[in-house]
Amino acid sequence: MTLKDLDEVIQLDHASFSLPWPESSFRFEIEKNECSRCWVALLDQRIVGIMVAWLIVDEIHIATFAVDPVYRRQGIAQRLLAHTLVDGLNSGGEKGFLEVREGNLPARCLYEKLGFVDVGIRKNYYKDNGENAVMMNLEHPNIDMLESFL
Repeated sequence: MTLKDLDEVIQLDHASFSLPWPESSFRFEIEKNECSRCWVALLDQRIVGIMVAWLIVDEIHIATFAVDPVYRRQGIAQRLLAHTLVDGLNSGGEKGFLEVREGNLPARCLYEKLGFVDVGIRKNYYKDNGENAVMMNLEHPNIDMLESFL
Protein backbone atom coordinates (compact mmCIF):
# COMPACT_ATOMS: atom_id res chain seq x y z
CA MET A 1 0.00 0.00 0.00
CA THR A 2 1.28 3.43 -0.94
CA LEU A 3 -0.10 6.94 -0.75
CA LYS A 4 -1.13 6.59 -4.42
CA ASP A 5 -3.48 3.79 -3.34
CA LEU A 6 -5.37 5.86 -0.76
CA ASP A 7 -8.44 6.77 -2.84
CA GLU A 8 -9.12 3.11 -3.69
CA VAL A 9 -8.25 1.98 -0.15
CA ILE A 10 -10.70 4.48 1.38
CA GLN A 11 -13.44 3.41 -1.05
CA LEU A 12 -12.91 -0.26 -0.22
CA ASP A 13 -12.81 0.45 3.52
CA HIS A 14 -16.11 2.36 3.33
CA ALA A 15 -17.71 -0.44 1.29
CA SER A 16 -16.61 -2.99 3.89
CA PHE A 17 -17.15 -1.43 7.31
CA SER A 18 -19.79 0.56 9.17
CA LEU A 19 -16.91 2.16 11.09
CA PRO A 20 -14.30 2.84 8.40
CA TRP A 21 -10.92 4.35 9.18
CA PRO A 22 -10.37 8.01 8.30
CA GLU A 23 -7.88 8.74 5.53
CA SER A 24 -5.52 10.23 8.12
CA SER A 25 -5.21 6.83 9.82
CA PHE A 26 -4.16 5.08 6.62
CA ARG A 27 -1.80 7.96 5.83
CA PHE A 28 -0.22 7.64 9.29
CA GLU A 29 0.23 3.88 8.85
CA ILE A 30 1.91 4.32 5.46
CA GLU A 31 4.11 7.30 6.31
CA LYS A 32 4.87 7.29 10.03
CA ASN A 33 4.17 4.06 11.88
CA GLU A 34 7.41 2.06 11.83
CA CYS A 35 5.58 -1.02 13.14
CA SER A 36 3.03 -0.95 10.33
CA ARG A 37 2.84 -3.41 7.46
CA CYS A 38 0.37 -2.16 4.83
CA TRP A 39 -0.68 -4.35 1.91
CA VAL A 40 -3.11 -4.31 -0.97
CA ALA A 41 -4.33 -7.21 -3.08
CA LEU A 42 -4.54 -6.43 -6.79
CA LEU A 43 -6.66 -8.04 -9.45
CA ASP A 44 -6.37 -6.61 -12.98
CA GLN A 45 -4.60 -3.54 -11.52
CA ARG A 46 -7.57 -2.88 -9.22
CA ILE A 47 -7.30 -2.94 -5.43
CA VAL A 48 -9.59 -5.70 -4.20
CA GLY A 49 -8.15 -6.22 -0.71
CA ILE A 50 -6.48 -4.18 2.02
CA MET A 51 -4.51 -5.13 5.12
CA VAL A 52 -2.88 -3.13 7.88
CA ALA A 53 -0.94 -5.14 10.44
CA TRP A 54 1.48 -4.10 13.13
CA LEU A 55 4.64 -6.01 13.99
CA ILE A 56 5.36 -5.07 17.58
CA VAL A 57 8.35 -6.91 19.03
CA ASP A 58 7.26 -10.52 18.33
CA GLU A 59 3.51 -9.96 17.84
CA ILE A 60 1.65 -9.58 14.55
CA HIS A 61 -1.53 -7.62 15.21
CA ILE A 62 -4.12 -7.49 12.43
CA ALA A 63 -5.38 -3.90 12.66
CA THR A 64 -7.75 -3.79 9.69
CA PHE A 65 -8.44 -6.19 6.86
CA ALA A 66 -11.03 -6.18 4.09
CA VAL A 67 -11.81 -7.55 0.66
CA ASP A 68 -14.08 -5.75 -1.77
CA PRO A 69 -17.58 -7.27 -1.38
CA VAL A 70 -17.70 -8.02 -5.13
CA TYR A 71 -14.56 -10.19 -4.88
CA ARG A 72 -15.26 -12.11 -1.67
CA ARG A 73 -15.32 -15.93 -1.54
CA GLN A 74 -12.51 -16.17 -4.13
CA GLY A 75 -9.56 -16.87 -1.81
CA ILE A 76 -8.24 -13.29 -1.84
CA ALA A 77 -8.66 -12.82 1.91
CA GLN A 78 -6.96 -16.14 2.65
CA ARG A 79 -3.95 -15.27 0.50
CA LEU A 80 -3.69 -11.72 1.85
CA LEU A 81 -3.85 -12.89 5.46
CA ALA A 82 -1.38 -15.73 4.84
CA HIS A 83 1.01 -13.32 3.08
CA THR A 84 0.82 -10.87 5.99
CA LEU A 85 1.45 -13.59 8.58
CA VAL A 86 4.35 -15.14 6.63
CA ASP A 87 5.91 -11.68 6.19
CA GLY A 88 5.54 -11.01 9.92
CA LEU A 89 6.97 -14.40 10.89
CA ASN A 90 9.93 -13.91 8.56
CA SER A 91 10.53 -10.52 10.19
CA GLY A 92 10.63 -11.78 13.78
CA GLY A 93 6.99 -12.28 14.65
CA GLU A 94 6.18 -15.34 16.71
CA LYS A 95 2.42 -15.06 17.27
CA GLY A 96 -0.58 -13.16 16.01
CA PHE A 97 -3.71 -11.61 17.36
CA LEU A 98 -6.80 -9.71 16.28
CA GLU A 99 -10.33 -8.72 17.20
CA VAL A 100 -13.31 -9.58 14.99
CA ARG A 101 -17.02 -8.89 15.25
CA GLU A 102 -18.73 -11.74 17.05
CA GLY A 103 -21.29 -12.02 14.26
CA ASN A 104 -18.76 -12.04 11.40
CA LEU A 105 -18.78 -15.81 10.97
CA PRO A 106 -17.06 -15.89 7.54
CA ALA A 107 -14.08 -13.95 8.92
CA ARG A 108 -13.94 -16.06 12.06
CA CYS A 109 -13.92 -19.25 9.95
CA LEU A 110 -11.06 -17.88 7.84
CA TYR A 111 -9.03 -17.01 10.93
CA GLU A 112 -9.63 -20.47 12.39
CA LYS A 113 -8.57 -22.08 9.11
CA LEU A 114 -5.22 -20.29 9.40
CA GLY A 115 -4.75 -21.35 13.03
CA PHE A 116 -6.30 -18.60 15.15
CA VAL A 117 -8.31 -19.63 18.24
CA ASP A 118 -10.82 -17.71 20.34
CA VAL A 119 -9.32 -16.45 23.59
CA GLY A 120 -11.89 -13.99 24.91
CA ILE A 121 -14.61 -11.43 24.34
CA ARG A 122 -14.46 -7.64 24.43
CA LYS A 123 -17.99 -6.66 25.45
CA ASN A 124 -19.69 -3.86 23.49
CA TYR A 125 -16.47 -3.22 21.53
CA TYR A 126 -18.03 -1.81 18.35
CA LYS A 127 -19.43 1.69 18.82
CA ASP A 128 -21.91 1.56 15.93
CA ASN A 129 -24.09 -1.18 17.43
CA GLY A 130 -22.47 -2.36 20.67
CA GLU A 131 -21.51 -5.72 19.18
CA ASN A 132 -18.93 -7.77 21.03
CA ALA A 133 -15.51 -8.45 19.58
CA VAL A 134 -13.99 -11.91 19.72
CA MET A 135 -10.29 -11.83 20.55
CA MET A 136 -8.38 -14.45 18.57
CA ASN A 137 -4.76 -15.51 18.95
CA LEU A 138 -2.36 -17.43 16.74
CA GLU A 139 0.04 -18.89 19.30
CA HIS A 140 2.02 -21.44 17.30
CA PRO A 141 1.93 -20.45 13.63
CA ASN A 142 2.74 -23.13 11.11
CA ILE A 143 4.67 -21.26 8.42
CA ASP A 144 4.61 -24.24 6.03
CA MET A 145 0.81 -24.39 6.26
CA LEU A 146 0.53 -20.60 5.81
CA GLU A 147 2.83 -20.68 2.77
CA SER A 148 0.61 -23.33 1.20
CA PHE A 149 -2.14 -20.68 0.93
CA LEU A 150 0.04 -18.30 -1.09
